[in-house]
Amino acid sequence: MKILVTAASKHGATAEIADAVAATIRDAGIEVDLRKPETVTDVTSYDAVVLGSAVYAGRWLEPARRLTERQYASLRARPVWLFSSGPIGDPLEPTEEPRDGAGLRRDLAARDHRVFAGRLNRDDLGWVERTITGMLKAPDGDFRDWDEIRVWAAGIAATVKATAVPG
Repeated sequence: MKILVTAASKHGATAEIADAVAATIRDAGIEVDLRKPETVTDVTSYDAVVLGSAVYAGRWLEPARRLTERQYASLRARPVWLFSSGPIGDPLEPTEEPRDGAGLRRDLAARDHRVFAGRLNRDDLGWVERTITGMLKAPDGDFRDWDEIRVWAAGIAATVKATAVPG
């Protein structure tokens, strides 16, 4: 049994979520490959795929979108779980599901699409991003719920193990 965990991340917060997902699945006794989407050329050797992306202006990052285009048929042929990272603040905003998340869940027949809170550190941003987040009054901080992320990943591991074909 082998699972691919891959996520597009602009400033590292979504990559850290992918790391936690991979570690949780690995701790359940499943082999995991953790890779950036732009390095994935084939998913046929995996029993399942967890694919995520940071969300900017309601859209997934290009490397994750391109992976779904390159590997569309192969992704549809295996269990896929999707996650998006982005909402910040208290309460978390935006509250809408990212456009790409809902569409990809449908198009790939994904088992789930989970939206996790994100992290904003203005020191990591370029001038344009700092200007935009300042105009939007976006709050700095790490809003990710690590327990929620690990519970979700443990559910994926349990599902994959329960449906694995002995052999």
